[in-house]
Amino acid sequence: MALNVALLGCGVVGSEVFRLVNEQSAELAARTGEELRIAGIAVRRPERTRGAGIDPALITTDAMGLATREDIDIVVEVIGGIEPARSLIIAATKAGKSVVTANKALLAEDGETILTGAYNSGVDVFYEASVAGAIPLLRPLRESLAGDRVHRVLGIVNGTTNYILDRMDSRGSGFTEALEEAQALGYAEADPTADVDGFDAAAKAAILARLAFHTPVTAAEVHREGISDVTSAEIASAQAMGCVVKLLAICERSKDDGSVGVRVHPAMLPREHPLASVKEAYNAVFVEAESAGQLMFYGPGAGGAPTASAVLGDLVAAARNRIAGVHASDVAPNDGTAARVHPMGETVTRYHVALDVADRPGVLARVAEAFADHGVSIKNVRQEGYGDDAQLVIVTHRAPDEALSNTVRGVRGLDVVRSVAGVMRVEAQTDN
Repeated sequence: MALNVALLGCGVVGSEVFRLVNEQSAELAARTGEELRIAGIAVRRPERTRGAGIDPALITTDAMGLATREDIDIVVEVIGGIEPARSLIIAATKAGKSVVTANKALLAEDGETILTGAYNSGVDVFYEASVAGAIPLLRPLRESLAGDRVHRVLGIVNGTTNYILDRMDSRGSGFTEALEEAQALGYAEADPTADVDGFDAAAKAAILARLAFHTPVTAAEVHREGISDVTSAEIASAQAMGCVVKLLAICERSKDDGSVGVRVHPAMLPREHPLASVKEAYNAVFVEAESAGQLMFYGPGAGGAPTASAVLGDLVAAARNRIAGVHASDVAPNDGTAARVHPMGETVTRYHVALDVADRPGVLARVAEAFADHGVSIKNVRQEGYGDDAQLVIVTHRAPDEALSNTVRGVRGLDVVRSVAGVMRVEAQTDN
């Protein structure tokens, strides 16, 4: 007996999944107890050249027909995007098929519909490949830490932006130069918007927060800022502080009321923090839990082979459950125990603020007064340059983000401040 697998999509990831299933058929059968057989491949353009070994008879343009075909046991969706992937997955689970997907955008937008539908149909939806490629991350959050209380998840979950910021830090490259290099190496798309504007990381943050805090979170609830405005001056200022700039996905539980905050933005991170040493296009996620303490997951976060590896891991899990007649699809609680997702303004953080100021007596006092007016305490301040080049660099203590934002707006209105040259959050400091 064999388990029949429908493969929806045969691009970079899909073709790699097909190759691995065929090359490792004996090993996969030993791990699952049954042979895994690709019984059909749905594509949009059947005329395109496919990878070696793909029987043209497997190719179809009728994705819905394949996903709901009576003899199919498991559907692997690697099409991406919202539609038709959402309709295909919902139809597949309603038809009693388990699903493996790498679709972070869909899960971040409508994950509860997908997962609740699978749960009600008694089938699995696994999605390890949706967040960090080959890094085993979601299963530990869902299973290994299920009995623990996760306080914070702090991660570098986009390889493109990490590569760009690493080049700006290590080689002094400007943003545009580093982006062009990333594109030349294939780390960045021709249109890098999803990466550099933080959309990709925000979708992954929503998925991480859902698993870490057992609370439905959508990408729309994630505060998002990209890296295109990060300047060489901010990189240099971070270096002077013993920090490095990273695009971070941060999911954390409030100590005050248990609410959950989810955000993606560039931040200055102390170089002694484990995430600061993550270079090139690698991903890493740092988890802080009550009993387990601090855990870090590291590895390649994208690419055909790493993503296919995670897909195959989920495929084996789905096959085992299928054979055993069980399912492990997770649903967020709907009994009122889910945490409130609080807005960015309630998040407590720190700011690094660079101000171009008039070089004359009393400037610092005026600026400090503006900070005090909004209840924001200054941790340290230094002046750089003189005359027309005078600049104040201020790092605050922790305060609600709304108060910090209001402070910056207030400072902009001072006649002694020519401009606000840069604002960036500072993370993972241990003192107040």
